[in-house]
Amino acid sequence: MVRRDLKFRDPLLGLLVRLASAKQSRRRSGTMANKTQEVGGIHFPFPFTPYSIQKDFMAELYQVLEAGKIGIFESPTGTGKSLSLICGALSWLRDFEQKKHQEEARLLETGTILLSDGTEQPPSLSSSCKETPDTPRPAGEPDWVTQFVQKKEERDLVDRLKRQEEEEMERLLRLSREMVAAGAEAEPREQLACGEEELVLAEYESDEEKGAASGVDEDEADPEEEHVTKIYYCSRTHSQLAQFVHEVQRSPFGKDTRLVSLGSRQNLCINEDVKTLSSAQLINDRCMEMQRSKHEKNRAEEEKPKRRRQEHRAACPFYSYEQLHLLRDQVLVGVKDIEQLVALGKEARACPYYGSRFAIPAAQLVVLPYQMLLHAATRQAAGIRLQGQVVLIDEAHNLIDTITSIHSAEVSGAQLCQAHSQLLQYMERYGKRLKAKNLMYVKQILYLLEKFVTVLGGNIKQNPNTQSLSQTGTELKTINDFLFESQIDNINLFKVRRYWEKSMISRKLFGFTERYGTVLAASREQPRLAGFQHFLQSLQPAVTKTPVTPVEEGEAGVPRLASPLMHIESFLAALTTANQDGRVILSRQGSLSQSSLKFLLLNPAVHFAQVVKECRAVVIAGGTMQPVSDFREQLLACAGVEAERVVEFSCGHVIPPENILPLVICSGPSSQQLEFTYQKRELPQMMDETGRILCNLCTVVPGGVVCFFPSYEYQRQVYAHWDKSGLLARLAVRKKIFQEPKRANQVEQVLMEYSRCIKCCGQAGGTVTGALLLSVVGGKMSEGINFSDNLGRCVVMVGMPYPNIKSPELQEKMAYLDQTLPRGPGQPPPGKALVENLCMKAVNQSIGRAIRHQKDFASIVLLDQRYARPSILGKLPAWIRDRVEVKATFGLAFAAMRKFHREKSGLPS
Repeated sequence: MVRRDLKFRDPLLGLLVRLASAKQSRRRSGTMANKTQEVGGIHFPFPFTPYSIQKDFMAELYQVLEAGKIGIFESPTGTGKSLSLICGALSWLRDFEQKKHQEEARLLETGTILLSDGTEQPPSLSSSCKETPDTPRPAGEPDWVTQFVQKKEERDLVDRLKRQEEEEMERLLRLSREMVAAGAEAEPREQLACGEEELVLAEYESDEEKGAASGVDEDEADPEEEHVTKIYYCSRTHSQLAQFVHEVQRSPFGKDTRLVSLGSRQNLCINEDVKTLSSAQLINDRCMEMQRSKHEKNRAEEEKPKRRRQEHRAACPFYSYEQLHLLRDQVLVGVKDIEQLVALGKEARACPYYGSRFAIPAAQLVVLPYQMLLHAATRQAAGIRLQGQVVLIDEAHNLIDTITSIHSAEVSGAQLCQAHSQLLQYMERYGKRLKAKNLMYVKQILYLLEKFVTVLGGNIKQNPNTQSLSQTGTELKTINDFLFESQIDNINLFKVRRYWEKSMISRKLFGFTERYGTVLAASREQPRLAGFQHFLQSLQPAVTKTPVTPVEEGEAGVPRLASPLMHIESFLAALTTANQDGRVILSRQGSLSQSSLKFLLLNPAVHFAQVVKECRAVVIAGGTMQPVSDFREQLLACAGVEAERVVEFSCGHVIPPENILPLVICSGPSSQQLEFTYQKRELPQMMDETGRILCNLCTVVPGGVVCFFPSYEYQRQVYAHWDKSGLLARLAVRKKIFQEPKRANQVEQVLMEYSRCIKCCGQAGGTVTGALLLSVVGGKMSEGINFSDNLGRCVVMVGMPYPNIKSPELQEKMAYLDQTLPRGPGQPPPGKALVENLCMKAVNQSIGRAIRHQKDFASIVLLDQRYARPSILGKLPAWIRDRVEVKATFGLAFAAMRKFHREKSGLPS
């Protein structure tokens, strides 16, 4: 059925969208026509004449979006992937909107609407009132009677299944009410301090109770604005998103597209009192608290209660409904990145964080980080609706790992004990003010925390730092086994989780501990709290031991850590995952504080399934997507995507074939076979041979050489061995040596010095011809950093960076894949294939650092004879794989290297 014209609750927004559409139509018939490339009858505006691979990319992308497919797109870095994504996707959106507008205009002229079966009817007859011929209807019985009977039977079945659980719930509630009543009779409630009222949990009603009381569905009570068809573009980092927005600005669509950039409060907040807080969690909590203060203030003014009004913390001055909607309209006029959005918010004195979210419904292109799209709760909180929309996921080579990481959670024994103590103090402080249902759930959470500590082998009442565990080691369990062993299988974790979210108990507890500096002072009104003073002080040695007053806001020198209950909330949510899709790892170390519970997600497809189910089309793109079997099998097939819906596209590189020399070297200068397995790579002869190979390569390679090692530890061992044997001094004759730092804040400095050295050596001449950078696979230098031109004339990969096969997490993942995925004829088991794929993904990311543009050239050296295996070669990117030369001896490899670099340097070979 053709969608009706969009209606917005804000008439100004609707007018803005209509004006923008008309403006786009006029522009497209003007200047954009001069830069249009036609491919297969489709017009693609482009800022310059595109490469042939870019034309193919845009045409294939257009067809994927038009047909509603799932696309896996690979386009090497330097081939203009971002611009191809922009022009291809926005060209499809342009045509889609034009077709929709033409169809709507036709229907308005004819005065009819199109039904899903292709027939037409007058618009006065609603489609919901039209009776289909195949609807079974008993004689003399209206539809609503039949539906009522069916729903009643379903309700009866559910009621029978829930009866036992509800009886248990009622018993607990009754006990809680009795305790509340007994406490109230025994001792009157004390007066709360100024501002303390907001820390008390509000009366809690479950969704079922709310629905029964109001008779109105929550969605019906608060209808959302309708969203136009849009494209969601996401990438890993804010810098990558900013770069994409700049590409949109420079594209032919830069003046026509309604684009909004989404970010965190940490990136978008303009309230100086909030943004200067020490952590993202503190910023989030303070922002939410200020919004609640504003709403409570407005409600208090409306109700005008007779009791003395409580004083609330000041509301945010940048959260004004009128100003936010003005900012939203400004955001949608012209393409703006995060920095421009913040500047606009400061000028308008309106919050960019909320203003950008108000702009989502009318936006055509929404730019956001991975985590915001891939996490369902975060999507919902941001107002992102994927139904019928298009999603482009860029830099997606680590998409599976990202989803797994987002939905995994770990809590330490110290966090469990601290959360239990804080919550117990909270209940002691406000227990008389809590309603029975709140008290019941708080006690259930305390019970859960106690059992989590017990299953680790600890005691919740003792200091976790001094508790030694009798049993140490790592144990891995299914979710159900963990729940049984913890003795919490009788608790409905779904309801507890819902309470956790709705009551915001983590935030209340955080405010409580923030107010009192983690520890409450003992007083006559709080005799039962005194016993926890020394315990909590031992958990937080950095906090003063004699807090007698609430911590003043903004007090210098006081550490403000997020409540551990927030971490535990994530762990509890993970435990509601289906039993077969996750595992719980119990890590028992020397003390309870160092021990931990970790949830490991085995099936990331369960969280990606909702994205592919709701979206019209999804495109997973990257510079290096090989091997793609992981995406097909672990992500898409397990998410229920049919193989026919998946489209793969991989294009070559823009560089000429003669500008790259990939070599597999099987033996060194002394004929030592190169196979860097765990057993052999630490042998002195293997480290010596690696050093001799680099010494020879550095004599013929100009500029910079980047050498990747499998791990930091192995790099340290090799460096120390070379220093002792004299090989380091030999290397330093030709190249100045740099090492990748472990600390992220030192990376930029090392890169600057490395770049400056290469530039100076190129100008001065002499024996030192450049620099050698010793890096680590999966480290700071293996992703996101470009070694273009002289910065990376040769990339060397030492060995094959296989992951630690002894890791319990990896072993369980392998076993899970062996059980769930089919094994093809002649193929290795899925678990073994996973290990190989993880290795080759890391290799492909590292060796792709060198070639960055059309005129660039570089050699790629793979030091390990295992790279010559057909199964390994097949997992290299096609533009490298097709040009690989396998050299059995080092002499042949060295001759090829010398010839390649002399020709590229313009010297006679």
